[in-house]
Amino acid sequence: MPTGRSNEFYLFLLSKPIPMSQAFMREGDDQWLTDVAPSIHALILFLTMENNGVRVYEKTNSVNSQGREVHAMSNGQSYAKDKMGKWEVI
Repeated sequence: MPTGRSNEFYLFLLSKPIPMSQAFMREGDDQWLTDVAPSIHALILFLTMENNGVRVYEKTNSVNSQGREVHAMSNGQSYAKDKMGKWEVI
């Protein structure tokens, strides 16, 4: 174990806050589903990002009884656009 001035240096290093990597914390990068552009490509990019980079893909798409296009995704959720063109989980 180092002695003398070396100990002071180690204590100095330990007394300083260690910044967290930006890979784990991205303040200001929050995006909501309703903020995603109304394209299937934008939805896939958003869902993949939310899934920690694991690719999410469209399994099927269909039109429901209200005439809305419904996209069943590989994450187990189905998505459609509301009257304003914003994505929502259905």
